[in-house]
Amino acid sequence: MYKKIFALIVATLILAGLRPAWAQQTKKVARIGYIGNTASTSAMGVEQFRERLSELGYIEGQNIAIEYRYFDGKVERLPAIAAELVRLDCEVIYAIGNEAAGAAKNATKEIPIVISNTNDAVRSGFVAKLEVFSSAIDAGED
Repeated sequence: MYKKIFALIVATLILAGLRPAWAQQTKKVARIGYIGNTASTSAMGVEQFRERLSELGYIEGQNIAIEYRYFDGKVERLPAIAAELVRLDCEVIYAIGNEAAGAAKNATKEIPIVISNTNDAVRSGFVAKLEVFSSAIDAGED
């Protein structure tokens, strides 16, 4: 009986001593992969992207990290860029244009991909249908 009480007291003291170490652990920063054509043509879009993230409570350098990659018009570079973002363990990939979206889709089945500036996401095979998205937009939801 005394051994159990002693063991409980020792365990409590050990756990109490670990508490400050738990408090010092930093929260994981989410990583976003960003694929654009060129840095100069993407500058305005990047700024809008950051502003919208900020409106949603995501601040680059504080609670998110953004990995920017540009293919500079050389679509043959896209598979390597998309594979690099997958290796970096990004939580989401933001792909601008059909070529970037296609490379991201081919690089991963696990990481969600957000696509912008596509001609026809359904016809291109990126999504099966847009009904879910269009109903959210029609309802004024973000």
